[in-house]
Amino acid sequence: MSARLLFALCLALTWTSVLMQDLCTEGASDGYKVRLSIKTALGDHAYEWNESEMFLFKANLAYAMRRHFNMQTYNVSNIIVCDETPRVSFWFVVANPADTSQLIPGGEVEEAVRKSRNRINNAFLLTDQTLQFLGIAPTLATTVIPNTPPWLIAFIVVICVVSAGILALLVSTFMKKIRKEKGVLEEEKLENVYENGIPRDGPEGKAGSLNGGFMEDERHTQL
Repeated sequence: MSARLLFALCLALTWTSVLMQDLCTEGASDGYKVRLSIKTALGDHAYEWNESEMFLFKANLAYAMRRHFNMQTYNVSNIIVCDETPRVSFWFVVANPADTSQLIPGGEVEEAVRKSRNRINNAFLLTDQTLQFLGIAPTLATTVIPNTPPWLIAFIVVICVVSAGILALLVSTFMKKIRKEKGVLEEEKLENVYENGIPRDGPEGKAGSLNGGFMEDERHTQL
């Protein structure tokens, strides 16, 4: 009895797999073609596409579907692949976990792929250009928002320029004031040195000059 039950179970699983496989055909309305350019992207470091890589692809698609629907019922068995070619291209569809005879609409699959596109690309070390979902537009690069807003950076630059200008003006004004005060002191010093146009270098007068009072006394003596 148990042997018959086990045989029936295996037969049911095989029949289900065959039916699910028939859901995936080239050009299916709810399916998408995938093309990978591993050699182009990685050159000498390119890896070989095999069953393990295909399992990873299905696992990533199942993750994308779980994330999109916020459901834990999607598994690799729900990702059906067909028409695989040696140049690494194939078609895939997604079976409904609640009814594996029905497919998830292509629009829902597209949204799921778009939401997890970067995760899928990173899993294979590829980009939107080397891992193509034909019929699904490449995702736009996320705009990098700087921690400091641009307007704040511009405002700081303007403030720095204005502050530098004010500082330069204050320094220039201060230096002019110093020069002016120094000039006044020089003029006062010259006024103290010269009196009535006669230089005063001491009680005896400047060396080499004649003493006016002595010459007057000498003239009277001669008379």
